[in-house]
Amino acid sequence: MEFTRVKNFINGEWVEDPKATYIPLHNPSTGEVIGEVPMSSTEASIEAVKAADAAFPAWKNLSIGKRVGYLFALRQAMLDHQEELAVAIATDQAKHISEARGEVMRVVQIFEAACSIPTLMQGETLDKIANGINGRVTKEPMGVFGGVAPFNFPALVFGWFIPYAIGTGNTFVYKPSNESPLFMQIIGDIFNEVGLPKGVVNIIHGDPNVVEAWYDRPEIAGVCLVGSSPTAKAIAQGCGKNGKRSMLLGGAKNFLVVMEDANMDVFIENFIHSAYGSAGQRCLAGSIIAVVPEVYDECIERMVEASKKVTVGDAMDPDIYMGPVITKAAKERIEKYIEIGIEGGSNLVLDGRNPELPEKNKDGYFVGPTIFTDVTPCRTIAQEEIFGPVVSVMKINDLNDVLGLIKEQPFGNGACIFTQNQYYTEKFISDANVGMVGVNVGVCAPHPYLPFGGIKDSLVGTDKVQGKDGIDFFTQNKVATVRVTPPEGVAECGTRVDGDKSVRSCVAQ
Repeated sequence: MEFTRVKNFINGEWVEDPKATYIPLHNPSTGEVIGEVPMSSTEASIEAVKAADAAFPAWKNLSIGKRVGYLFALRQAMLDHQEELAVAIATDQAKHISEARGEVMRVVQIFEAACSIPTLMQGETLDKIANGINGRVTKEPMGVFGGVAPFNFPALVFGWFIPYAIGTGNTFVYKPSNESPLFMQIIGDIFNEVGLPKGVVNIIHGDPNVVEAWYDRPEIAGVCLVGSSPTAKAIAQGCGKNGKRSMLLGGAKNFLVVMEDANMDVFIENFIHSAYGSAGQRCLAGSIIAVVPEVYDECIERMVEASKKVTVGDAMDPDIYMGPVITKAAKERIEKYIEIGIEGGSNLVLDGRNPELPEKNKDGYFVGPTIFTDVTPCRTIAQEEIFGPVVSVMKINDLNDVLGLIKEQPFGNGACIFTQNQYYTEKFISDANVGMVGVNVGVCAPHPYLPFGGIKDSLVGTDKVQGKDGIDFFTQNKVATVRVTPPEGVAECGTRVDGDKSVRSCVAQ
C-alpha cells in the first residue's frame, strides 16, 4: 500500500494544517509505517466547526426528502466502494478482511435504517386543549455536532453518528482515531462523489486538544463518543460545563454465562467469535466466561480445544481467523495483564504470547487466544477491561450468583446467557444489570433498527446510538401552542354574522 499523508477534510476540501505535527501510522500486521497523521491545531479544529456552522442554515432548510436522498446516495456509494473501504480497515486497524467487509455492510444497513428518518422524526399534535387551542410538537435539528471515534470500529462509529446527525438536519465535525484514519480518507472522497454540500460533514485529526476546542464554541450543540469510560467522563465534564449535549459510550467487561442445559456446540461457536473476533478489541467481546459446576470442566476442555484451532496472522490473509492488536503498546499492555493474571493465582491454561507467525509478520503486534481458569471476581483480570483476546473462566453456583456479579461490576454494556430453559432466559433478561442482553448469541449487538448502548460506566448520558435514540439525541422538541380565531365577520361556529349572502338558486339574483 502506498504511503498515505492523512489530511483534514474541511468545507469539502482536503487540506493540510500548517501548524500540525505528524505521527506515524502503522500497519499492525507487519509493524511497518504506512503513513502519517496530523496532530491538528486548535485553529484547524475551530475552522472545521465554522465550516459546519456556515453550512447548517441551508442544510437545515433543505427538504427532508432531499436530505434522505443523500443518505441513499451514500449507501450506494459505500456498496460501490465496499472492497476499497474494507481493505482500508484491514490495513490500518488490522481487523481481519472478512470482518472488515462485514463492518462495511453493517454501516450500509445503518444507512438503510436511517433512511426511515421521515417517519421516525415525525412530531405530535394535541387538538382541543381548550376552545380553539391546539398544541404541536416538532423535532428540530440543533446545529453542529462533534463526534470522536475509537480505533476499533472506524466504519461502524461513523455509521452510528453521521447518518442520524445529518439526516435530521444537523452538520458535523468528525475526529477519527489517529490509529485507523484511512477509512474516513475514502469517505471524504465519497462525500464529494455524491455531491454532499460543502461543510455538512468535516473531518479533523489530532489529539484531545482538537475535541477540547469544541466545548466553549457556541456553534457546537453536542459531542458524541465511543471510547473508554475515563475519556467519556472527561468529555461529559467538558460538555456539562458549557451546556452541551453528550452521547458517550464507554468501556465494558462482558459476561458469557453457560448454564447446565446449554447447547455446547452453539456456545463454543459463539464464544470463539465473541472472544477472538477483532482480536478481542470490541466493546461487546466476551471477557468473563461464567459456568455452573455441572458443565465447568467440559466447558473448559471444549474452549481450550477450539481456541487452539484459531489461526493468527496477517489481517489480509483469507486463511487466517484473527489478526493483530492495534499497536505495540496495546500488545505490551495485554501481555502485562497476562502476567498479572499469573501473579494473582489464576490458572493459565492457554498462553497466547509469542504466537507462531510468517516471516513478514514477525514485527506485527500479535497476541493469540489466551484462557485463564479458576478466576475469582476479586482478581484484576476479572475487573479491568483488557481489550484483547484474553478470557477469564469463572465457576458460579447458579444463575443468581452470576446476576449478583454482573450487578456489582461498574460496567454495564452487555451480557449473554446460553441455555434452553425459558425460566433462565426470562430471568436473565429481566435481572441482568446491563444495557444489552443476548440469549444463545456471543455478541449481543442490536440490529441497526434498535438502540445500541450500555448502562452504568458503559454509557455516560441518556441516549444510545442508532434507532429512535439516535433521532432523539440529534433533535430537540419545539412546542407550539396555537389559538385559532375566526376572521372578522365570522362567528366561532363558522357562520357569517353580517347576513347570509350565499347564492342557492340556479337563477341569477
